[in-house]
Amino acid sequence: MTLNELAAATSASEAVLQDEALSGDERRQLLAKMSERLQEMRNSLARGLASSEPSRTGMVGWNAKTLWHAPDLLQAPLLKRVQAYAMAVNEENARMGKIVAAPTAGSAGTLPGALIGVADHLGLNDEALVLPLVLAAGIGKIISKQMFIAGSSGGCQAEIGSSAAMAAAAVCELLGGSARQAVHAATMALMNTIGLVCDPVGGYVEVPCVSRNAFYSVHAVSSAQLALAGLESVIPPDEVVSAMASVGRLLPPELRETGEGGIADTPTGRLIALKMANV
Repeated sequence: MTLNELAAATSASEAVLQDEALSGDERRQLLAKMSERLQEMRNSLARGLASSEPSRTGMVGWNAKTLWHAPDLLQAPLLKRVQAYAMAVNEENARMGKIVAAPTAGSAGTLPGALIGVADHLGLNDEALVLPLVLAAGIGKIISKQMFIAGSSGGCQAEIGSSAAMAAAAVCELLGGSARQAVHAATMALMNTIGLVCDPVGGYVEVPCVSRNAFYSVHAVSSAQLALAGLESVIPPDEVVSAMASVGRLLPPELRETGEGGIADTPTGRLIALKMANV
């Protein structure tokens, strides 16, 4: 199944389930597994919000808790919640805690940050999140057929771009959007991450990864809002995925998780890498 085909479905999550050709028992098992994954996401973000323990490098570990308890000067509780949730998951990852890769560990905070953040903001229960989570997985699977979902292969656009697309579609379905709207939400999220490089300082999935998840969880919610208002991508969904894959292949090795470009190659970035190499 392609994104264009998914957009034509009556229900996006149902189309994903049907594409798997599952028996009745297999369908129930898959939905039960998704419920378990959702609980693991919740557990990781709860631990992240409660902890100030630094990561091994000392670069992150307190950001989510700090934001969560900071005054909401913008009076934007959804924005603050989504960002804090996303960072909480990724700081748990940096501390080697248990997380759900969605689709990777480095981009694990975007989907729960956006989906669970919106649900909690609106007072929705976890049962309402299971099918949107199925849709998110389906979006990730479709993207992965055209490009490797790894920063080392296609830059951070392949990881955080894919996670933002997954999250945007999930939020859209959660809020009652159609399959077409969900797919275009994913497409707009993906399109606006094209060219994003993978440049982790010292090779650790911490800087800029933790804050990047916070930014792109909001990006996903914004994409869902645009789609629910009736906005669509001018470029067809499958063509956007192809464009991202093409850009990923064009990125030089220095911008694909090698630590040899971007902020990893700044004077401070190099000093941090050298310090950690000698620990």
